[in-house]
Amino acid sequence: MLEHHIDIETRDGKMNTFITHPEEGGPHPVILFLMDAPGKREELHDMARRIATVGYYVILPNLYYRTTREFQLSRDEAGMKEMFKLMYTLSNPMVMQDISSMLAYAEGQSAARAGKIGVVGYCMSGPFAFAAAAQHADRVAVSASIYGAGLITDKPDSPHLEAAKISGEMYFACAEIDQYAPASQITELEQLLTEAKTNYRIEWYPGAEHGFAFPQREGIYHKASAERHWERLFRLFAHNL
Repeated sequence: MLEHHIDIETRDGKMNTFITHPEEGGPHPVILFLMDAPGKREELHDMARRIATVGYYVILPNLYYRTTREFQLSRDEAGMKEMFKLMYTLSNPMVMQDISSMLAYAEGQSAARAGKIGVVGYCMSGPFAFAAAAQHADRVAVSASIYGAGLITDKPDSPHLEAAKISGEMYFACAEIDQYAPASQITELEQLLTEAKTNYRIEWYPGAEHGFAFPQREGIYHKASAERHWERLFRLFAHNL
């Protein structure tokens, strides 16, 4: 496996990014791995590596690069306040711009295969994966939201407003216990996607809480659910890419 820590040039600056892919057998389909609110960190690097080992060129950017190159979450009141402050600096249009920069970068890399890509977003990035499926419909063959928060909002850039543009396959992994994505919102999402004739699957993870896929999320990590989500992702990627 090969790894690179690089800066991708964007309109707003240098986006520090972790990239990993197999050493042989390329070029490989591109997967954009979009971070959750605690930020780009080694725990996510390991998850990106797991995707790369089965044959993908994985790009994991620091979406907070406009404010900081590195955010280390302290799980106390002050730390959580800072995390939410950073999270609310982002918007769907900003991240779609960043995705355009990532795709432009990948086009110049011999290990990255041109054509259709996959996008997976966790927590705050679930909506970004949703939005990317519409905004980059010509490139995104598969997108996945893992316990995505804010999939439907009253903001003018809410990703659900452009669901009809989506041509790729979508997957939504929903935790049974999730204050950030209540069952009522998921029911609304299902109705909306059905009406938009989107190719989607919504799947509940019984007994799992928001954040269940992160191995270092003490008291929250749910191994059976985490492994199930990997199975689903790998099937989606293999089928569409």
